[in-house]
Amino acid sequence: MKMKQPNILFIMADQHRFDCLGAYGNRDIQTPHLDRLAQDGVTYDNHFCNAPVCTPSRYSSLTGLYPHQHLGWSNRCTVQPGLDTYPKILQRAGYSTQAIGKMHLTPTYQDVGYEQMVLAEQNGDGRYEDDYHRYLRERGLIDYVDLLDQVDEYRVQAPAPYWESRGAMVSDLPEEHHSTAWIGRKGLEAVDAWGEGGSLLFLSFIKPHHPFDPPKPWSEMYDAGSLSLLPGWSEQCISRDLQMHPGFFPHEQLTEQQLRQCMAYYYASISHIDHYIGQIVSLLQRKGLYDNTLIVYTSDHGEYLGFHHLLLKQNYMYDPLVKVPLIVKYPENRMAGERHTELSSSIDIAVTLTQAAGQRPGKDMPGRDLAVPGGGQPYVFAENARGNQYMVRSQDFKLIMCREEARSLFFDLRNDPLEWNNLYADPQYQEEISRHKAALYHMILFDAPAPVFLYESAEQLRTSHIPAQEEDKVSFANWVREMMIKHRS
Repeated sequence: MKMKQPNILFIMADQHRFDCLGAYGNRDIQTPHLDRLAQDGVTYDNHFCNAPVCTPSRYSSLTGLYPHQHLGWSNRCTVQPGLDTYPKILQRAGYSTQAIGKMHLTPTYQDVGYEQMVLAEQNGDGRYEDDYHRYLRERGLIDYVDLLDQVDEYRVQAPAPYWESRGAMVSDLPEEHHSTAWIGRKGLEAVDAWGEGGSLLFLSFIKPHHPFDPPKPWSEMYDAGSLSLLPGWSEQCISRDLQMHPGFFPHEQLTEQQLRQCMAYYYASISHIDHYIGQIVSLLQRKGLYDNTLIVYTSDHGEYLGFHHLLLKQNYMYDPLVKVPLIVKYPENRMAGERHTELSSSIDIAVTLTQAAGQRPGKDMPGRDLAVPGGGQPYVFAENARGNQYMVRSQDFKLIMCREEARSLFFDLRNDPLEWNNLYADPQYQEEISRHKAALYHMILFDAPAPVFLYESAEQLRTSHIPAQEEDKVSFANWVREMMIKHRS
């Protein structure tokens, strides 16, 4: 039975903007292995994350639920123990399940269905507990540039080059010790141990998330001056964007020269990941496992990278932030080379993986199976900051609804694909805006209601009049059954 189950390799990058891949039309970046994977699989042109923040988005792909369902609203939150996840479902079906790289869980090694986790974290307490940073410590190494960028204690003391470059600096680590190389090698080791089928590996890279710090020689791969600026770059910020968030680095102070260097190192980080993906795919082919392996490549969210004069994230849910790449290579290369334009989102991944393994998705999962073409929904949704901002995206329009209505936005993407002109108050569009609002309300109230939370192992009050042992409860229940039998007789 296990021989018939496909192997599943789910690869996730962090902060990978959708159009920074050769398969998505970018002529500057070199991603030959992902481009080749797209030739063997399906490229999804309109795929979106369900939250523009690392952990909430990752929890959506893990649980198949929206943030308002799994309640993981920030980068420090816990997956509810009673929730189904795709690795739990696959584990029950007999799969061996493993995660390597970034999970962004709290606690760091929370059991969410993986039998083994070999972790490389970046944010919070995880970096002081994970396997990767213990590996560095054993060798007397630290990821200096990453620490400057990610730990407030060191960021406030960061030297001028960090601020002047917007964190775009060559890694102080040799390539072999960089997180991308370490995660890639661990992935190769895991796949090398695979059999004919029934293995799940979640391989999660930290990069190209900021800081943009590729190691040599990858840092020398791109000439910043020769790169084409991505669609949406403007010489100045829009006032509404500055009012929403001033930036991790002040957006107003971003120069084109700084942006170009960020792009060069961001592209290098993606090419570095692509290199290790190529090695893993080659290993699968040598082992004769490629045809029976489902491979997914995506990201937890995107990156502005100059869009509207913005850098990184933390602003409106414009497309470069919430639209992410999705390439799926199905077993036996089904639908090879196809491009699907229907709308999809991260919650669909959990459903797709469980269905591929011949299992039913969790009862609360509202997503769909991406392997069924033409099954797209008319809208996709993203949520941020505990309901402070919602996105409702259709093929032709986008509503960004904010708790402060004066900040809400609406765009006609047919005429304004770069989201400049806010039509929220335009009388001509009120009917369309109402339709998008109604779709959001219906999703929250009916299509994706919050699951019932059950955690029977929750800590209980202990006093003398409360039974302390499970057998007391069982004994009492048996006594009740005996009494009921007597009454019926």
